[in-house]
Amino acid sequence: MSKLTMEITGMTCGHCVAAVQRTLKGLDGITAQDVRIGSADVEFDEGRVNAAQIADAIADEGYTVVATR
Repeated sequence: MSKLTMEITGMTCGHCVAAVQRTLKGLDGITAQDVRIGSADVEFDEGRVNAAQIADAIADEGYTVVATR
């Protein structure tokens, strides 16, 4: 399992947090998540999903991943 913290712009409220949580839950390979305004900690199986796919899914919701660590 890999762990990643993503800094996300455009999130301003609980609705934003819920939208990102829903998106992450819909991805195959995400095993744990902690989403807050402005960031998300994600644990995932790199054999099923990668960081770029996670960032793209978040972008599809209208938010931008500006940094990962």
